[in-house]
Amino acid sequence: MTDLNLSIDGIAAGQRIPEEFAFGIRTDDVPFTFGANISPAVSWSSGPDGTRSYAVIMHDRSVPTVFDDANQEGRTIPADLARMDFMHWVLVDIPAATTSLPKGAESDAVVPKGKATGPSAHGVRGANNFGMFMASNPDMAGDYGGYDGPAPPWNDEIMHEYVFTVYALDVETLGLTGVFGGTEALAAMEGHVLASGQVVAEYTLNPDLA
Repeated sequence: MTDLNLSIDGIAAGQRIPEEFAFGIRTDDVPFTFGANISPAVSWSSGPDGTRSYAVIMHDRSVPTVFDDANQEGRTIPADLARMDFMHWVLVDIPAATTSLPKGAESDAVVPKGKATGPSAHGVRGANNFGMFMASNPDMAGDYGGYDGPAPPWNDEIMHEYVFTVYALDVETLGLTGVFGGTEALAAMEGHVLASGQVVAEYTLNPDLA
């Protein structure tokens, strides 16, 4: 499979994600508060012949499978706890002529109850996993479309790793409608990926890891 050259302005592979791109930040007064939550500028090399659309997915591959101790004073989430993927950004059906997304295109703030899913200026937005994360909060519950940045538990013992991936696809549309997530998008891509590119970066709210 061909590799795409993926570049994210302000985010370098293996380095810390700047706070301006985060959903959650730490301050001197509190372990968690909302960040600027700006989607980064993303660009990639053109896909191979036959490319008819692109998709961008960002996920955290370090999310704990059990949240009982998350963000609880006097407790920590152990490093050896099993981890799972958590989707932060799902954008599909990006036109083949598009090879970049400007800064702020998919988020410029934390939006209570989430940004809209469905067709956008740059493609079709799927739902990220913040809807699940916010389900118990009536002021925040909803379907979260577009980009929502890092917000790991502030008492997690491990650094979280965030994977940005762009896919070149041989179909103009994945045919996804309604509220779909990253799992559905990845399943629809099977057999259609011509090339991909990836950047992995880090983020934490744990001061012991800073």
